[in-house]
Amino acid sequence: MLVANVLSDFLHEITDVVTDAIGNYGLYAVFGLMLIDAVLPAASEVVMVYAGAVAAGAFADQSVTLFGYEFESGFPAYVAMATAGTIGYLVGSIGGWALGDYLGRPWLERHGRWLHLSTEKLDRAERWFDRWEEWAVFIGRITPVARSFISIPAGVFRARFGPYVWLTLLGSAIWCFAFAGAGWAAGANWEHFHDAFRYVDYLILAAVVAAGGWLAWRYVRRRRQPADEPA
Repeated sequence: MLVANVLSDFLHEITDVVTDAIGNYGLYAVFGLMLIDAVLPAASEVVMVYAGAVAAGAFADQSVTLFGYEFESGFPAYVAMATAGTIGYLVGSIGGWALGDYLGRPWLERHGRWLHLSTEKLDRAERWFDRWEEWAVFIGRITPVARSFISIPAGVFRARFGPYVWLTLLGSAIWCFAFAGAGWAAGANWEHFHDAFRYVDYLILAAVVAAGGWLAWRYVRRRRQPADEPA
């Protein structure tokens, strides 16, 4: 019960940070947060649902503006918000692909032991990505949690850049327009829709905490392991 309360408080804080950012910076915040989400989870569903609610004119003190131009509340503002999220996510995804391409497989082979990635596992992952890369990219972009962990591996395993960009754009547009549409329809009651997806937030946080704990355990275990004992 205590853990659940702590997680709930933490997620509420994240939601407050996201909504404050969008309330203060509008389209620019949506663009930036979705850019980050392309590589690391940044509560993209909250971002887009709240952006849709702002576009609907649910909050009197918040508007949708770009370089001084104010979009009319309703459909024009909705399209602007969803487009900002789509483009931000696309830019972040291209950056993640470029980072993976720059680091390359040799980097993973040198440091993969911290992620329990042997050469054999990397071989299997590369073969899987070579076979299913287009489906992996598209489905990953519309799947909660997984969508933030596609970009760098796509670059590492040299996914074809052209199809990667177009499939990312398509998946990102579906995600952003759908969630912004839900927020637009919900308006001031956007939190009711968000609460229905609370399990996604818990899953993201649990995955991050579990990954961090596992890496810490691996680090401590290796530090305590005798030099001549295999990992």
